Order: sequence, then structure tokens, then C-alpha cells
Amino acid sequence: MTGIRRDAWGVPQLWGDTVEELARLQGRAAALDRAWQIEVERWRAEGRLAEHLGPAELGWDRFARRARLADTAARCFRRLSPATRRWVTAYVDGVNAGLAEGAAGAPEFAATGCAPGRWRPWSPLGVFLVQHVLFGTFPNKLWRAHVEATLGPAATGLFAVEGPGGSGSNAWVLPGDPAAGRGPVLAGDPHRVLELPGIYQQVRLACPEFDVLGFAFPGVPGLPHFGHAGEVAWAVTNAMADYQDVYRERLRREGGRVLVRDADGWLPARHHVERIRVRGAAPEPVEVIETPRGPVIDHDRHTGEGLSLRVPARVEADLGFDALLPLLRARTVDDVTEALRGWVEPVNSVLVADRHGGVRQLVAGLVPLRDDRCRWVPVPGWEPRYRWSGRYAEAKPVEVAGVAVCANDRRDDVADLGIDFAPPHRAARIRDLLAADVPSDAVHVDSRLAAGPLRAVLDRLDPAALDPAARTLRDRLRAWDGRMAADSTDAGAWAAWRSALVRRLHEHPRLRPLRTPARYDALFAPWTDPLARLGHALDGLVAGADRLGVDVGAVAAAALAEVAAAGPAPAWGARHRLHPVHLGAAPEVDAAVAVMRERVTLGGDTDCVLATSSVPGVSDACWRGPVARYVWDLTDRSRSRWVVPFGASGRAGDPHFDDQLPRWAAGELIPVPDADLTREGDPS
Repeated sequence: MTGIRRDAWGVPQLWGDTVEELARLQGRAAALDRAWQIEVERWRAEGRLAEHLGPAELGWDRFARRARLADTAARCFRRLSPATRRWVTAYVDGVNAGLAEGAAGAPEFAATGCAPGRWRPWSPLGVFLVQHVLFGTFPNKLWRAHVEATLGPAATGLFAVEGPGGSGSNAWVLPGDPAAGRGPVLAGDPHRVLELPGIYQQVRLACPEFDVLGFAFPGVPGLPHFGHAGEVAWAVTNAMADYQDVYRERLRREGGRVLVRDADGWLPARHHVERIRVRGAAPEPVEVIETPRGPVIDHDRHTGEGLSLRVPARVEADLGFDALLPLLRARTVDDVTEALRGWVEPVNSVLVADRHGGVRQLVAGLVPLRDDRCRWVPVPGWEPRYRWSGRYAEAKPVEVAGVAVCANDRRDDVADLGIDFAPPHRAARIRDLLAADVPSDAVHVDSRLAAGPLRAVLDRLDPAALDPAARTLRDRLRAWDGRMAADSTDAGAWAAWRSALVRRLHEHPRLRPLRTPARYDALFAPWTDPLARLGHALDGLVAGADRLGVDVGAVAAAALAEVAAAGPAPAWGARHRLHPVHLGAAPEVDAAVAVMRERVTLGGDTDCVLATSSVPGVSDACWRGPVARYVWDLTDRSRSRWVVPFGASGRAGDPHFDDQLPRWAAGELIPVPDADLTREGDPS
């Protein structure tokens, strides 16, 4: 009984007689439900967005071509085992079989005049690369280089906190009791950009060998990050490991050759020119250069040096996809651990639990061993000391006896792997809530903010030096309970003061050098814009800005006066509006998004467990948040629950386009599908 069924929420339940047939069904389901989304991701991987959507997408296309994403995907595909190649190819066959039908129901194709193309065997690996190439740490190194150049090396530590791409995710395990027949509970919520449709697709994959449900990346087979196989379940968070390096490259030309400075002199670099087709405009040439370190992705506008990117996936010609089938076949924590030994990138913290009570915490992925300076800024490619040693860090799996929590924080198992970790508040708050027997569903939506450094600033202000309105506002904010609830006017006032503080710091003469014209491509602006980075690093900045000669108290007092003079601030939910990201103008989607913003109000904030992120000083709109929530019950899988921000379908107007949104906004979960797929029936 091969086919696709759907539960009451439109979630596909797939049964295949073989793993290859199941892969074809998963590819077909992705194409039917998410045709526009997966085609956009394929165009990204191939550097062909501008060809379909116009000149505004040239920045990404240049990066994708220079970074050699498509070539890396193809190399990694060729290195796969024969069984994995067959499995991935079967998935691609399913995508190609379903794309025309899926595209016919996706309004973006008609709105843009685009037509779906044809996937290649390596396309899923390209889609996976697209999702994660900017997920790592290398853009932070560009920012720190800018800080060093404008404020001096001592200032970089003030910004050593996760940046716009990195964290917010949580995962935890409650131990079971084998003697009582109770298995562990594994729960969490990955946080990423709130894309519409969502970046994760709920799916159930079943065949005679396994029956696994979880969250898939549309366009990628299997369940790389979150799955429940009945007897074992797994979940990941970003380990915040540093596994991407940026090298400064000295380049020169001799005739038709490009030479690159190396330790032993000048060496020829591989290079060629590609032409990017641009809808409505002339083709755009882009020079692709690769040095012994890696592809040149940008140039420093101040020094003229090239900037090359070195990542394990290209060095090893391996993404780790050979782990995906063994992961689906896993039955115990040992099976999952063994499957993930071959994982490459991104580097993940993994929590695994099985029905027998086993719980394990491990790090999956490759972190190169090299000079510590490589972790901070772009380093000279011609200096031997910055070469990778050819070895990778080893983080040994740890058996967990009690509660385990991962929240992108600095823990013993990851502390030596990176420098940009999330503050410890989320992890500590989750432990406290679990210790108080708060159910996992409620933990997901806890909105208590860690406001210590900013509260300390308020505490230090002299009330007598403030005007009456500013004094009243200070007293109000000091008495506030710290909860970023959607209906809280105190939270709204806090956010207004925080944003005013960021803007005034941005204008401060001692920090104004950060506003020196950008050294890097506009694509990296989310990581290198000074106003945004001040907002992201505000806690560390107010704690140490005095070292730069900034009187934070005076700036905070002026921000209080500004907000008090503006009158009552609206509730936080009125400022913190849902702002999903969607590429491809279609009236149906624009109308749906407008309705969404009116349907829901959002609580939470960047450093809450409910990490609905905004950028203080730039915008309070929420563009990043929990892209899924799950509670995996290892005693009885049918008692597990999950939810995504929007719905199972990517087609505006479909009943399942955004039917989960109210549940997601309210912190509620829906049941996982549990029908008997071996019964005969009419697959949809």
C-alpha cells in the first residue's frame, strides 16, 4: 500500500514498500505542498534567483557562485555511498514527478511568470547548504574585524555574543523511570528566521524497515534534526561551534592568470567567469576565484584583499548525508550516536533518548583544529600558522542521568569549540521551570526576560537628576516583573526605552567610528550593521562601555527622558508584530500575511525561552522565532505533540496554509499522526 495520506492538519503520512519508494514519496509530497519554496531554494543553491526574480537578488547569486555552493553539493553527492546516492536520487525523482502539479497550485509562479525546472541528483544537498552556509560563525568575524579596525582590539569582547544568525533554540530531556515503565520525554523548539512557508515540514515516513515522524527540510530527504522513531527520538540545537574560517588573500593578475600569495610565494589560483542571467536586465558577470584556502566570497573594500571561506564540507567533499538513512533506522541511543559519527556540518548539539531510559548528549559535526586567532577575525592566508592542522576536535558523547538542557549556551561539552555563545539565562530558566514541574508545553512559551545588566543601569541612576516623568518611568521599569507578555504595557515601555538607548549609543561620539562605510558586501549587512549589532550586544555593551569612555548612565537617562516625553507606550504585542519572510510577490500571500498580523499577538523576546527575536533600535517586529515546537514522549509516541508557525501547506488559500498559527501563537500543540499505515485505504 504505497502512497500519501494526510492527517486532520494536512500532515503527510507516507508509506513505501522500500526505502527508495518512500524517498520518492517524500520528494513528491514536498513538491506538492511546497513547490515554490523548494524551487526558490534550488535557485539559491545554483545562484539563479535573479534569473527568475530580477536584479534585487543579484547579491545572493554573486555569493552563491563565488562560494561554489552548487559545485560543493555536486562533489558531496559524488562521495556518498551507493545506497545513499540511490536514496537521494529517488527523492529527486519524486520531486520532479510532483513539481508541475505542485506549481499549478502555487500562486507565486503565476504572479512572477516563472515555471518550475528540473532537479538534479545533487540538488537536495545544495538546498541543505543554502540553509546553513550563513548559519555558522563566519559573518561574525567580518563584524569583529570592523570593530578592531574602528574601535581597537580591546572592544571586540564587548560584542562577543551570538549575532543575528545563531541562536534562540532550546531542547531538554526529562528522565524516565524504567522500573515504572515510563520513558523519557524529549522536548524543544528550534529558532530560525520565520519563513513563510515554514522552514520545517511535518512528515511521517514509514516502510517495512522503520516508522519515523519528525520535521524535514523541504527539498531534503529524511529527518536530519528532529525525529521520533517510536523507540528512540532525537533533537538538535546549534552547538555554536566555530567551524568556518575567513582568510585574507592577496591577489594579483599576470596576463590571464590570477595569482595568490602563499607561504612559499605566489601561486596560481583557480578562476573563471560566470554570467548570471538577470530578469529584465543584462547578464551580470561574476568572477569565481578559489585559493588553497577556499573560494573567494568577497573583497575588503578598505584593503583591497580578497576574503576566502574555508568550511569542512568543501574540504572533505562531505556534508554528512550518509548519516541520514542510518538515523531513520535507529532504535536506541547507541544507534543514533553511531549514525551521527559521520555528520559534518552544521555542528549540532544533539539530545537523544530511548524508550529504555537511555539519554545521551553529544556534539555532531567537524570543528577544525587551528590557531585560536582564526575564531575571531579574518586571518592572513599566506601565513602558515593559520593553516588547518588536518585534524578535528573530538567531543565525546555524555550519558545523562537527570534533566539535560541545551540552549546554545556555553557548556562543558561545547565550551572549547567556539566563542559566540548565547547568554546563560535561557538554559538556567528552563532548568528552574522543569524543577518546578512546569509542563514542557508551558516551558516553550515562558516570556521571562533576563534584564540584569539593563536593570543595573536603571538602579545606578540618581532619581534626583531625572525630570518627574523620567523618574516615574524609571520606577515603573524597576518594579516590572520582567515578563515580555503581549498584553504588557510595562514590557512595551521597556522595549521603547531599550530601543532609545540603542539609538543614542549608536550616535555617541565614542562609538561613531563603527559607522565608517562598510568594508564588505551588502549581503552581510545583517551581521555588520552597527545599529543592529549594538542592539544584539546591548547587555555586554552597557556592562563594559565605560572602557571606551561612554557614560552609559547619561545615555540611559536621556533615553528615559525621550520615552517619557513621548507619552504612554503601547503594549508589547502592538510593537512586536509577526513579520514572516517570503520571497516572491503574490497578492494571495500578501493578503494572508496581513490577516496573520491581525490574528495573533506575540509575547517573548530575544533572550526569553520564547525567543521571538527583534532588533532593538532597528525594529520591534518579530522576524525570527520558534519554527517548530515538539514534545516527544518515549513511553507512547501517540502522546507526542508538535506544532509549526503556519501550516503543512505552502499554498496560500489551502486550508492548511496557516491553520496551526493560532495554536502556535497561543503556545498550544497538536497531536502527531498515529494512523495504522499498513491498512488498505485510499491515499491522497
